[in-house]
Amino acid sequence: MPAALPPLPVEDLAHVLAHTGKLWAGARGATIFITGGTGFFGTWLLESFVRANDTLGLGMRATVLTRDPAAFAQKAPHLAGRGDLAFHQGELRTFAFPAGRFTHLIHAAADTGVWTKNESPAGLIERITDGMRHVLDFAAEAGVRNFLHVSSGAVYGSQPATLTHVPEDYRGIADPLPAGAAWAEGKRVAEQQCVAHAAQHGYALKIARCFAFVGPHLDENYAIGNFIRDALQGRPIVVTGDGTPHRSYLYGADLTIWLWTLLFAGAPGRAYNVGSPASVSIAEVARTVAAAAGEPLPVKIAEAPAPGRPLSRYVPSVTRAEVELGLRAWIPLDEAVRKTLAWQRSAKPVLST
Repeated sequence: MPAALPPLPVEDLAHVLAHTGKLWAGARGATIFITGGTGFFGTWLLESFVRANDTLGLGMRATVLTRDPAAFAQKAPHLAGRGDLAFHQGELRTFAFPAGRFTHLIHAAADTGVWTKNESPAGLIERITDGMRHVLDFAAEAGVRNFLHVSSGAVYGSQPATLTHVPEDYRGIADPLPAGAAWAEGKRVAEQQCVAHAAQHGYALKIARCFAFVGPHLDENYAIGNFIRDALQGRPIVVTGDGTPHRSYLYGADLTIWLWTLLFAGAPGRAYNVGSPASVSIAEVARTVAAAAGEPLPVKIAEAPAPGRPLSRYVPSVTRAEVELGLRAWIPLDEAVRKTLAWQRSAKPVLST
């Protein structure tokens, strides 16, 4: 039986509200449908949603699609018992449409940790596009007027080593033939499905192309999640590769600010990169986690860098979001890691009950 986890830090929810407060006025009385509402992205969205509802008296309601409402109730009883949240059981491709009209829809469902081990490329693309089609059919029936599609920076394909930050208008063509390209191809098609459907039905579509993140509830399937797990267990932090790939990490509270801002204020028909522009190597990330752990922890890098190997990058340009919407990464990586470690440690007594 999954154990209850603590709420997100109060200061993080206050940070989100401080940077989105003026946007919520237009959502007074809103009805919002959310897919992927019980994962990393979703938990941050739900906790910030109820904080805004309570603080500002907005009278909003959200319906959250989930495969297992009972499991989420055990994980987050402080959310499951809320009167302004309803949990609708179903699978993305087949869920029965809930009755009533919805003003907003956030499509944030993305099982990124599953397909890499257990699913064929064809099955993955079919799951992404069939799920997208079903959600779009529901949006049309429910009269949705504002739609945020949470996509991925994977749509750009491999980032050239010479391009330090990939912009939204990058015109590189990803090779669709390798099996590992299925995720990116599925997400590209899903964006096209959204654009065509929005044009047909006349609602405001915004697309969030998300990169890499850190914070409470992060899945351990990602490198930084594994490093944090190692640090919590007081063991050496292991980098399985050579540590040279460059990534950037946006903290969960900042991510949440960006997603709500895109939903409420993003330009219709526009895609925005969502992430931090602060590029760091995986080796630097491991050392940052080790330094934040509060005890001496060695960092072990499994491989030596191969001479002449092109540098791997997955780092966004976020100029569009900064200039058009005033967004930025307020919380630096070292602070983000410290905050994540503190929350994880606070969860330990709860997890032992």
